Amino acid sequence: MPLYSTRTLAVAWDMWCHGHWLVPHINGEPYSEKAPLLFWMIQAGWWAFGVSDVWPRVLEVLFGGTQLVLISLLARRLFPDRPWMAKAAAWMLLAFGFAFLFGLQIMYDVLLATWVLAALLCLTPKPQRAEPRWLLFGLCIGFGLLTKGPVMLLHIVFPWLLGPLWNDWARLHRGRWYGRGVLAVLLGGAMLLAWALPAGFAGGEAYRQRLFFTQTAGRVVDKLAEGKNLQNHAEPFWFYLLWLPGMLFPFTGWPRMWVAVASLRRPLESGLRFALCWLLPTFIVLSLISGKQPYYPLPELGGMALLMAAAIALLRERQPLLASNSWLGTWPLAAGSFVAAVALFVLPQLAASQHFHGALGAWLAVAAPYSRYFSVVFLLLGALVLLRGRGELRRLAVAGLIGVLAINTLITLTIWPRYDVRPTSQLLGAADQAGRAIAFLGNYEGQFHFEGRLTRPIKELFGNPVVQDQEILAFSRAHPDGLIVRRVDQTDANALRYALLVQPFRSSWLEVWPAVALADLRSGQTPPEPAQPTRVYPADGRRTQSQP
Repeated sequence: MPLYSTRTLAVAWDMWCHGHWLVPHINGEPYSEKAPLLFWMIQAGWWAFGVSDVWPRVLEVLFGGTQLVLISLLARRLFPDRPWMAKAAAWMLLAFGFAFLFGLQIMYDVLLATWVLAALLCLTPKPQRAEPRWLLFGLCIGFGLLTKGPVMLLHIVFPWLLGPLWNDWARLHRGRWYGRGVLAVLLGGAMLLAWALPAGFAGGEAYRQRLFFTQTAGRVVDKLAEGKNLQNHAEPFWFYLLWLPGMLFPFTGWPRMWVAVASLRRPLESGLRFALCWLLPTFIVLSLISGKQPYYPLPELGGMALLMAAAIALLRERQPLLASNSWLGTWPLAAGSFVAAVALFVLPQLAASQHFHGALGAWLAVAAPYSRYFSVVFLLLGALVLLRGRGELRRLAVAGLIGVLAINTLITLTIWPRYDVRPTSQLLGAADQAGRAIAFLGNYEGQFHFEGRLTRPIKELFGNPVVQDQEILAFSRAHPDGLIVRRVDQTDANALRYALLVQPFRSSWLEVWPAVALADLRSGQTPPEPAQPTRVYPADGRRTQSQP
C-alpha cells in the first residue's frame, strides 16, 4: 500500500543495490526518519532467498506470530492463577482488526510492538525468579531503539518507572529496580549509538543534524518541524480518542467488555495494575505529543488485550449474572453484520438505479458483481456471533477477524486499482534500465523504486507553476529522452494523447510524460505525435485502454 509499504521497501532496496548497509537511503539521499534494523532484516532475507516482496511479507507475519506468543507468556506471568488469561489475551490481540490491517503493511511499528512486549516480559516475575532479567531488558530496548528510535522508550518507560505499584520485588528492592533499570536503558542507548555515531559521520552534516536533533524533536513539537521538511503529522490532543473505537474493534461492539472494564474496583491485582501503569500514562503522553498517526499506539494493543481479558475474568468471578446476561452479549455486532449483509445484497440494485454519482457511484458499479457473495459471508458471521454458550470470546474473535478480512478483500477487489502503482513503476523501471533520466513534479516518496527496481534517483522538480515550467524545460534540454511523472486531480485530452501512461492513484491520476512533450505543452507548443498510443488504466482496473 503506498505509501506505507512502498517507502519501507524503497529504503531497503536503495540500501541493497548500492551497498549502503550503515546509512539508510531513499532516492539516493540519506534517510534520517528511521533506524535501520527492519531494513537489515529485510536485506538478510534477500541475501538468503533473493530479492522479492515475499520475504518482507513473511517477516511481518513472523512479527505478528511472535507477538501472540509474547502476550500469552505475559498474561501467564501476570495472572498465574488464571490460566484462561494466557489464551484469552492472545485471542483478543489476534482479533484486533486494526492491528490486522496494519500488520499487512511492511512497517516499523509491528516490529516495534514485538520488542515492546519482549522488554516488558523481561520485567515480569517468573515462579522461580522474581527479579527482572535486566540484560535481556536492555537488549530488547536496544533492538527497539534500532527499529524506530527513541520512541521505544515511551512505550516501556512507565511500567518500569511505576514498577513499585505493580511489582512486589520492585517495592521491596527499589534501589536495585531503578539502578539496574537505568543500566539496562543505558545498554539499549549504547546499542543505538553504536550505529548512530558512525552512521551520522558517514551520512554527512545534514543527515547528522536531522538524525540526532530535528527528526525526533520535530515529531514532539510541531513548531520545530516548520521549514525543515520533517514528517510531523501534527494532530489535536484528542486524536487517539477518536480512533480508539476502531483500534479496539470488534470488542467495541461487545457490551460485556465495557461493563467488565467499568466494574473494576480496588484493590486491583498486580496484573491489572501493570496494564494500567502501562496504558494510561503512555496514552496521555502520546496525546500530548504533536505528531500523531493512528498506528503509533500499536504496541499498546497488547496492554489493551490484557486489560480487557482480565476484566472479563473478574466479571465472571464476581458477577456471574452479568457475565451470562444475553443483553450484554455480542448482539450489536450481529446486528451490524446483518445490516452489512442486507446493504451488500441490495447494492447491485442501487448501482443499477444510477441515483449515485461521482466516486460513490463508480465504487457501487465496481462492487456490484461481488457484493452478494460478501452478503452471504456477513449473514453467516452475524449468525455465528448470535450463538450462546461457552466460547463467546473465541466466536467473537473469529467472526471479527473474518469480517475485517472480508472487508479488506472487497476493498482489494474494488478500490485497490487506485493504489496499485505497478504500471507506472514497471514503465519507469524499463526506462531506468535503458539509462533514461526520470523526474517527478513535487515531492517524491519512493513509491516507484522497489516495484520498478530503479537504481538511480528520480529528480524532484519543485516550485510554483512558473518555476516548474522552467525546471521542466531545463530537464528536457538536459535529457531529451527523459521522462517526467506528474500527479494531477483530473487527467485531460492532452495527457490521453501525448503521455506514455495514465493511471489512477487514490483520488487523483498519475501521468508519465516524455520530457520534451510536456515541455512543449507547458511552453505553448504542440508536441510531435507519439509513436505509440497512450496506455490508460481505468479506475476499476478491469482492462487497459489505448487512446489513439
